[in-house]
Order: sequence, then structure tokens, then C-alpha cells
Amino acid sequence: MEVCYQLPVLPLDRPVPKHVLSRRGAISFSSSSSLFGSPDPRQLSQRRGAISYDSSDQTALYIRMLDVRVRSQAGFEPERRSTHPYLCIDFRNLHTRLGCGASSAPERRVHRLLSFQRYLHSSRMLRGIPQQIPLHILDEDYTGQARCMLEKVGNWNFDIFLFNRLTNGNGLITLTCHLLNQYGLVELFQLDMVKLWRFLVMVQEDYHSDNPYHNAVHAADVTQAMYCYMREPKLAKSLTSYDILLGLLAAVTHDLDHPGVNQPFLIKTDHYLATLYRNTSVLENHHWKSAVGLIRETGLFSHLPPEDSLNLERELGSLILATDISRQNEYLSRFRMHLNQDNLYLSKASHRHFILQMALKCADICNPCRPWELSKQWSERVTEEFFQQGDIEKKHILEVSPVCDRLTNTVGNIQIGFMTYVAEPLFAEWARFSDTRLSQTMLGHMGLNKATWGGLQQEQTSVFEEAESSKASSDTEDAAAAAPPGGSAATTAGGTSSKEIPQGNGES
Repeated sequence: MEVCYQLPVLPLDRPVPKHVLSRRGAISFSSSSSLFGSPDPRQLSQRRGAISYDSSDQTALYIRMLDVRVRSQAGFEPERRSTHPYLCIDFRNLHTRLGCGASSAPERRVHRLLSFQRYLHSSRMLRGIPQQIPLHILDEDYTGQARCMLEKVGNWNFDIFLFNRLTNGNGLITLTCHLLNQYGLVELFQLDMVKLWRFLVMVQEDYHSDNPYHNAVHAADVTQAMYCYMREPKLAKSLTSYDILLGLLAAVTHDLDHPGVNQPFLIKTDHYLATLYRNTSVLENHHWKSAVGLIRETGLFSHLPPEDSLNLERELGSLILATDISRQNEYLSRFRMHLNQDNLYLSKASHRHFILQMALKCADICNPCRPWELSKQWSERVTEEFFQQGDIEKKHILEVSPVCDRLTNTVGNIQIGFMTYVAEPLFAEWARFSDTRLSQTMLGHMGLNKATWGGLQQEQTSVFEEAESSKASSDTEDAAAAAPPGGSAATTAGGTSSKEIPQGNGES
């Protein structure tokens, strides 16, 4: 049963009571403007899209809860941003449009955050107002299982796929809220729960669910891994509450609004983001700026001094930018140098920040270090995303990027190469820094997973070779059967060239 809250209807000739204007969870308008009149010029100083609002009117931002999307849903605006012919691709519907005819228009995706009545319910609940009528009936069995899983959220074999199903696709929101509360960060930093909830809902929404890999489930997986690393002895006794808050926020937003294609694709298609960030850490800069945009839109840290808020945004960007895989050797060399010289002092804020960067890098590519059942799913997902990019490149007659051609690559050979040249060097150095049971477990899983992929590759190669051998034998037998009596497969009695045999065989 769907229950709706009805707002009170006030006569037009009566002023709006102040208590209605001050209610959280309702759309309010300041006394200096009206629904049908012209807005006060002072209110035009701040605009979001086509919506003008007064800076003192916080509730005007909740217009978004009524499905009014301020930001554009399209990933491209070719007519304004660039003239490159390939920018007609809309990354929001990138993978769902493959195979569609040119005349078929993509379906408009309807984005929904929270219904208005659900938002009123959450606001009233947080203010201590008793709930009159339940808005929805939750399956207690599922929510109970999710709560049981959160009790073991620090285990390395945590199944994020199962957790996401048990939370009805809200794994990122549920996990992040739990970790923030577990560390006491909500109370310590005096975070407004309504603002925090809105921030996390918008973050989860801005991850593209159409992406096989770079989606909200991946963000939740990285966040859970980051939590495991921050619990390691060296970090647990050194990190401050501010470091922990920064690390969790970076993990949650590190791939925000990822389009499902890589940086080289954006560069060679002359995408506006590549131009904006000068072909340098294009995606990572976009993830960071998107996160800052949501922080400011929700006012999550508006209660902090401006200097502290700006500093947090800068350090958040420093962490997210460290996940650029093209800068892997740069960070790895610096990490190795510190370990060789034994001069990492976690009492220094700059050194703690660097370790957070390395921890986030490890969390971002930790899939090969998970148990086989989880690692295999991630491997298949990321490879499928690569292949979908390759399909798009073929469709638009672009050069196919490395590892993106599904005809010449397999999941196994891609994963073996990734482990050998990217994952193993990084996690070997991490194990030097934090020589714990978790580090040895991760290296052990990666070794087993690599061997398993190698075995599967050999099986596939053997099957392919047997098929080729069988096909060759069949062709030889067919050629011999087609030869005239008294002649060999190479020449006939009359000295006919062997080139006539396949021709005769092809005609038969």
C-alpha cells in the first residue's frame, strides 16, 4: 500500500506561517519571493541550473527530491562543447544502445532519489517524531542478514555482491553509514544526518548502474577494502579521525560518474573533459570535482569553517588523483624509496596522507587479491566493460584500445597480465610496509587466482589446438577422397598440379 503525505493547503490571501517555512523536508520559499511573482534580485546571486534560491533558504535544495534534475543527465553536449563527430555518444546510455538502429531514439532514463513522502518520513524520524503509518514494509529476513554481514565487515572475504542484494541495491549507502557511525564520525564532526543521507544517495545515483564494473558496487567494495586497511595495526594506532573520514569519503567517491570508458578513449574522441583537464588524469579529476560538487550542493560540511572545508576538498582530490593507474610507477617508486630508507613516520600528517594514498590505490585494484569466487566475478565484469568499449570503438571506426578487443583477448590473459605487471608489484611493497596476516592472505589469494587463470588458459588453448588439429585432419581426408583413382593427393597420373585438388574439393 502506498501512503502519501498531503501538504496543508493555505488560502492565497493569507501569509504563509513561519513554522511552515522553517520545516525541514518541505519545500519552502523565502518571504522575499513568491510562486508567481518575480524573484528578489538578491536571490539571483546564486543559481543552480534554472532554479534561483536564497542562500539562507536551505530547503530549496530539496526540490531535487521531487525528481527535478538540476544537472544534465547527458554525458555529452556536442553542439556546445565540441564539434568532434564521435561526441554524439551519450555515456549515460552507452552500453544499452549497442545494436540499436540509428533511427531508434534512446529511452529517457528516469532518475529517482527519494520520494517526497519517504524524505518527510526520514526527516521526522531523525527529529524524533513518531511514525504514524509505515511507508514501506521491509523484509526483516533480508535486513537481518544484512545486519549480520555488517558485524563481519572487517573480514577480507566479505561478499559485497550478496550485501548489495540484501540491501536492495543500496550497499554503498548502508555500508558507508555503518562505518561512519562505527567510528563515531557523525557525532564527532557534527554531521547533519539528513545532509549526509542526501549526499550518499546522490553519490550512489551518480555511479552508472549500466557499467559492468565501475558502478556503486565497486565503490562499496573499495570502501570495505579501505576499512580493512585502516584497521591494520600501523594505521589503526596512527590515523586521526580526520584521516579516517577523508579515507572513507575518498573510497566512496573515487570513481564518481565514471562513464565506462578509459582516458585514451576520451582523448582520441576529443571529449570536453579531456580538453578541460588537458589530457591529464581526466577521469580522476572528474571524479574529484563531481564529489566536491555534491559536498557543496548538500552542504555536508557547511557548518565547518571555510578554510577547513576547502582543505578537506583539496586533500580529498589528492587521494582520488592517486588512483590514476598511469601514475602507478610514480607512486610505487616513492613508496619503495621510503621503505628502503625506513623513513616513513606516521606521526607526520604528510606521511599519513601518503599512506592513505597507497591504501586507496591498493583498495582500488584489490580484486585479484580476493577469494576466487569474488575475484572471478570482478575479473569478468571489468573485462566485459573493456570489451564493450572495444565494441563501441569498432562501431564508430576508431582504433580499438589494448585489451578491449573481445576477438583477440580473454579474461584469463588480461588478468594474468594485470597481476604480473600492476597488482603484484604494488601489493608486494604494501606487504613490506604492513607485514600482517591480511597482507599474506592477499598475496596468497593473488597467487592462487593467477595460477587458476593460467590453468583455464591452458585448457582453452588445448581445446582450441584439438579443434584445429581435428579440422586439419578432416580437411586432409576430404582432399584424399577427392583425388582421382591411380593418382596421389599431390599429383594425378597426368601430372596435374596439386592446386586443382582444393578447387575440386571446394566445388564438391
